[in-house]
Amino acid sequence: MARQFFVGGNFKMNGTQKDLKAIVENLNNAQLDSNAEVVIAPPALYLDFVKQNLKNSKVEVAAQNVFNKPNGAFTGEISVSQLQDLGIKWTILGHSERRNELGESDEFVASKTKYALDNGISVIWCCGESKDTRQAGETIKFVENQLAALAKEISDWKNVVVAYEPIWAIGTGLVATKEQAQEVHAAIRSWLKKNVNEKVAEETRILYGGSVNAKNCKDLAKEEDIDGFLVGGASLKPEFVEIINSKQ
Repeated sequence: MARQFFVGGNFKMNGTQKDLKAIVENLNNAQLDSNAEVVIAPPALYLDFVKQNLKNSKVEVAAQNVFNKPNGAFTGEISVSQLQDLGIKWTILGHSERRNELGESDEFVASKTKYALDNGISVIWCCGESKDTRQAGETIKFVENQLAALAKEISDWKNVVVAYEPIWAIGTGLVATKEQAQEVHAAIRSWLKKNVNEKVAEETRILYGGSVNAKNCKDLAKEEDIDGFLVGGASLKPEFVEIINSKQ
């Protein structure tokens, strides 16, 4: 079964209303690959603003985080019901910046992922290794441990998109070679086949993230197990359209 190409844009903590309106207008006016699924994740403060200004039906809006409780005394967090109230259908979870800067454990990320999925929010679930882990030759083991924590919590993977993002390539200008990326993507698919089932392994989309840009996206997109991208800095630029269209 052919997996639908998927491109996510993670705006992170970037953008004012003026900035985001320009980004959205560029997407509204662009000719986007009709076979690609596109999701953009602005800061939480601007989720509704972006959704209201987005006229291109090819593009969905995602949150950058969601909590694992229905509501209550959790200062600064966002609930599933609040996202649904805005018509938001996606969230990013497990991004290395939240794992490393905010101390989110594999288990906590898995708990949030389960809660989101159980309550109707699709998840772009991130994994990836540090430079030290790669240099120690432990990349595959590290990513498999992250996957194992998730697999303990969820059984239905149909609304999960996996994003492999080597930490050493995020925002550094470094990018995994297409061979390095393909190796890890293939290992993730193999792990899913062995530890979940063959159907999930075949159908789950695995994205690459880490300094993806208009120059390197086409070569990466040709790899067998790379089903799209989770884009950081380049999603704030006009070249994001070229990345979305990289399979054309």
